[in-house]
Amino acid sequence: MKIKASLLSLLLLLSSVSFAQNAPLQKVTDPYFDLVRPEFKGDLAYETVAFVEQYWRVAGNTGFNNSVRLIAEKLEAAGYVLEEKATDSDRLTYRIETREMRQPTWEPVSSSLKIVGSAENLLSSETNRNMIYMYSSSTPKEGVQGQVIYIENKEDLASTELNGKILFSDKLSYRSLQAAVKEKGALGVMTYDLPSYLQPEKNVTSIQFRGLRYDEKNPDWAIALSFEAKEKLKAELAKGKVEVLVKAETKIYESEELTVVANVKGSELPLESLVFSAHIQEPGANDNATGVGTQLEMAKITADLVKQGKLDLKRTLTFLWGDEIISTGRYIKEKEKREAEINWGISLDMVGENTDVTGGTFLIEKMPDPSAIWTRGEDKHSEWGGSPMTVDQMKPHYLNDFILTNFKAQGEFADWVVKSNPFEGGSDHTPFLQADIPGLLLWHFTDQFYHTDNDRLDKVSQKTMVNVGTAALVSAFTLLNADSTTAQQMVLMLMSKATIRLTTESVLSKKVIAEGGSKAGEQLILDTWTDYYIRSLDSIKDMVAVDDAETLRQIEFAKVGLKEQVKGFQL
Repeated sequence: MKIKASLLSLLLLLSSVSFAQNAPLQKVTDPYFDLVRPEFKGDLAYETVAFVEQYWRVAGNTGFNNSVRLIAEKLEAAGYVLEEKATDSDRLTYRIETREMRQPTWEPVSSSLKIVGSAENLLSSETNRNMIYMYSSSTPKEGVQGQVIYIENKEDLASTELNGKILFSDKLSYRSLQAAVKEKGALGVMTYDLPSYLQPEKNVTSIQFRGLRYDEKNPDWAIALSFEAKEKLKAELAKGKVEVLVKAETKIYESEELTVVANVKGSELPLESLVFSAHIQEPGANDNATGVGTQLEMAKITADLVKQGKLDLKRTLTFLWGDEIISTGRYIKEKEKREAEINWGISLDMVGENTDVTGGTFLIEKMPDPSAIWTRGEDKHSEWGGSPMTVDQMKPHYLNDFILTNFKAQGEFADWVVKSNPFEGGSDHTPFLQADIPGLLLWHFTDQFYHTDNDRLDKVSQKTMVNVGTAALVSAFTLLNADSTTAQQMVLMLMSKATIRLTTESVLSKKVIAEGGSKAGEQLILDTWTDYYIRSLDSIKDMVAVDDAETLRQIEFAKVGLKEQVKGFQL
């Protein structure tokens, strides 16, 4: 009788969806929004982007290391103390980790491509800094001149005399062509390969950066072409024999890999933590100077609030900057180098886009949930794409809906569009998930300048970085100070989200069945979503002590209530 009464109360509460979805959680998060919004101006984030994006960044090279030095300088100015100089009373600390690299680093100096007989360059690194493949070697100072041979297919590659020639293809990849340089005496390679989402016919000067494998014994070079350069070259080839002059100066040298780790030590539960990660490498402004800059301002604001006595964090907050996936994965694995366990991980990657210019929208890439198995309705993959997942790959957790709720609250406040996509992978959230740590990605897509040399400062929005950074900090502060009140409000939020999701999926499934689809298959979808949310409710237990009987009781009641509710969705 007592359980039935509790269930009735719970279901009555859920009948007010808007209240259950927003108001309870906002009671916990609104004070943090009120704390962060006046502080987050975006000036430091934007200034950092302007500094970082001027460099072509690979781990260990000048641009990467100068970015690390800037981060360290700004952290110190904000009050973070170098770990080796810190005392036990210092809560704000940072360190720079140094490691040997498996291969030398690389950076471009200058390059050009000219059709012999033409007065102007076809390409120049002054305007197309992505034209030279990463890890290309330098040509002789006078350059390399040779006849251009167009390769349309692998049959051409096998049957054509290539010794002393420069290969060009817009059909085959560099990997298909590279053997001809070593085995058939070709001088070098020029390629064109831009996906349609980059709109190359519109962005005719864009070149997406490419790389070749470093081989000390067989130095090589390759040129990537823009749509405009490709079309001009093909037009000249249609007239007859074409020779080009390629000049390239690059640096390949031994270096060290650097990673920055900054910590705000928790006051009560310092051995539990949330980690933000932003990668430094890649040459663009949005990718990923915006992640670097936004995270740096987040670290400064956190330090300021702590020093002013306006904020205390029970758990530890970590900010990490390094080489994408590698640095995050290593931080997770090298437990001996960190004190705290990692409870949550969040990646900031391409978080500052001016979408009026770049296209696309801000996205939260969710932890694997059933939308990554059955992508339908409003759930859509980005043009990056993802492979269908399986039920055993799901990661049921409150983090997806919690982060989405907070970011949409900021979206409503700032008139900012926030959407999500099913899990796809490919950034710093992946190592967290591989280690069974709740983790997700904050990013933008589709960006028509993604990985191209047109991804520069003029495509960046300071306002967007403010919105992302604000919602990210509020989410972090809420989790780091989570207690029974937070957990109980999270239960209500998750129950509301489950109700909305199951209602939506039921409508979609009934439509499929009406059109001749499998009833059993559609029931599986509903059952999988139900199980996902029941297990997500269980994940809330990580916020509270094992003896918090009231919160644990509410979680169990919610699970029973959800199971009762699901009976109304049977197909």
